[in-house]
Amino acid sequence: MKSILVVLLILLAGIAFPSSRLYAQEAKPPDSTQSKPPDQAASSEKDKAGDAYSGMYTFLKEGEFVQLTVEDGGRVTGFISRYGDGESDKGAFLDQFFKTGKLDGNKLSFTTDIVHGVAFDFHGTVERGEGKTPGDDAYFVLKGTLTENVTDINKKVTAHSRDVALKMFPQEAGPVPGVRK
Repeated sequence: MKSILVVLLILLAGIAFPSSRLYAQEAKPPDSTQSKPPDQAASSEKDKAGDAYSGMYTFLKEGEFVQLTVEDGGRVTGFISRYGDGESDKGAFLDQFFKTGKLDGNKLSFTTDIVHGVAFDFHGTVERGEGKTPGDDAYFVLKGTLTENVTDINKKVTAHSRDVALKMFPQEAGPVPGVRK
């Protein structure tokens, strides 16, 4: 009777805890010595640069800003937070989300949704600014042409373009390590 009980326990243990060898084979990471195909290596370098470009940048007036997030494949999302200029929204804070956005290398373009009859288009580049380290003010600058498209009551669109240099806000420092005892 004892031998049957021992066999049953061994079988149950085998079912409940499959061999660690099987798990080790499944969990084995890919061989890091294999090189990535050139297109994947270039893509990952672009993604790293894009990650660095993500952040908050100045906009046209004090207190206004552009929030930019670079995602995989050069897709750009974000929004402009600005003060309204119209009669109905004068001084109100408005958020205009990107309808489209793309980063190709350092070439950046985005178009916002229309909010209160106004939309923005940006075409330019992301360049290194005056900041010395990534945490400094103006480490990156968005340089290019910003076009403000204003639609009136009669659906007539008036476009006003200007050259801009939108500076990145300083990045917050990470948490200060605690004192160890």
